[in-house]
Amino acid sequence: MIYGIGTDICDVRRIRASLLRHGDRFGQKILSDAEFGLWKARSARNPERGVRYLATRFSAKEAFSKAIGLGMIMPMHWRLCEVGKLSSGKPTIVLHGALKLWFESRQLAAHISLTDETDYAASFCVVEQTDIPSRDQSHDTTRAPDH
Repeated sequence: MIYGIGTDICDVRRIRASLLRHGDRFGQKILSDAEFGLWKARSARNPERGVRYLATRFSAKEAFSKAIGLGMIMPMHWRLCEVGKLSSGKPTIVLHGALKLWFESRQLAAHISLTDETDYAASFCVVEQTDIPSRDQSHDTTRAPDH
């Protein structure tokens, strides 16, 4: 069952301006440690690819936060949500810490899609509840029936 959906579009020029103003601190605020390392490596090879990488991660985390219905309120935090990649190349959401515990306790699964062009990065996220108790299982069987 669908728990929530979220979408986001990010202006790459805005991310570039934030990087010029705040430097690496901006990346450190948005990216997990693993993402930060990839971002620095991509930026060293091709600065424009680095900016678009950061913009897609920003957009994906915004879309995810909307899909779970929290926005940027704890336990949702930029650095606790990571955009990884499966061996097939498919993007995936990897969670850490309190956000991971919150997400798993609700038996949720996330599906993310991201894209970027010269000036924009966009993301779409669907979060589903993977195990919903059936109606029979949701009743309290320890209580005596009312007669």
